[in-house]
Amino acid sequence: MDNFEKKFYLVREDVLPEAMKKTIEAREMLKRGKAESIGDAVQKVDLSRSAFYKYRDTVFPFSTIQKERLVSLFFHIEDRSGTLSKLLSIVAASGCNVLTIHQTIPLQGRANVTLSLNTSEMENEIEGLLSELRKLEFVEKVEVLGTGA
Repeated sequence: MDNFEKKFYLVREDVLPEAMKKTIEAREMLKRGKAESIGDAVQKVDLSRSAFYKYRDTVFPFSTIQKERLVSLFFHIEDRSGTLSKLLSIVAASGCNVLTIHQTIPLQGRANVTLSLNTSEMENEIEGLLSELRKLEFVEKVEVLGTGA
């Protein structure tokens, strides 16, 4: 299952397993330069390396999630008149601001489109937008390439 198909939950810190809390702490130490390596960070917080690697890309402080307002989406679409316009109108209606558009030259009736979006003004969750975009008859594939602040 890809990341954009997974559900996300907001969970209170006191119910998180200790290994998840320590993973966040170790990652923060690395970010702030208080640990020189992953080995150093996990040793300082008394966490195994395997637990760190298991959770490092799955648990984040809420403040980190709030800052992630840029999303890059990849589309594989049919080459028909008006498809990009329709795609962009749905994105705009969701409250996203399109920052960049890259479309390949259509080959064999198909084109790839990459959109970089500012989602800070979105009214709903990104999962809802992705679901709506996947329903379009000319969209063959939608992937989240990445997120950022």
